[in-house]
Amino acid sequence: MACVSTISMIPVRRVFLSLFLCAGAAMSAPVWAQGKKAPPAVPEAPPPPPATVPYDDKLLRFAEVIGSVHYLRTLCKAPGGDEWRDEMQQLLDSEAKDEPQRKERLTAAFNRGYRAFASVYTDCTASAIVAEERYRNEGATLATEITSRFGN
Repeated sequence: MACVSTISMIPVRRVFLSLFLCAGAAMSAPVWAQGKKAPPAVPEAPPPPPATVPYDDKLLRFAEVIGSVHYLRTLCKAPGGDEWRDEMQQLLDSEAKDEPQRKERLTAAFNRGYRAFASVYTDCTASAIVAEERYRNEGATLATEITSRFGN
């Protein structure tokens, strides 16, 4: 039997071990490149469905009327022109304070009423004054109906 010296095997083991470590490092390099994996994203809860109240349709019309009156009173330079915008803000604060979707719908109705007359009237005419008076009357009727039927 030939006797093999352990001294001559040390370099072979080192080479083998080095190759083994390099191969292992090469295989896991993509994992190192990615770093720590982020935890899976938790999907956000969908927003709650918009709250509806039995008088929402009348309230939307009321907001539209307020927008129309605001435009017409501002156009005709009537006293208290900005009070209608302030009234709309109070309506939003009381009816849709914590309900962003409802607040958006009411704001859109106000803007729709405002723009409807802005596209028709650029000067204060007799018909603009009549329209403003009719819309104020409609708004008063809507406010009375809403409060008498659904008020506390």
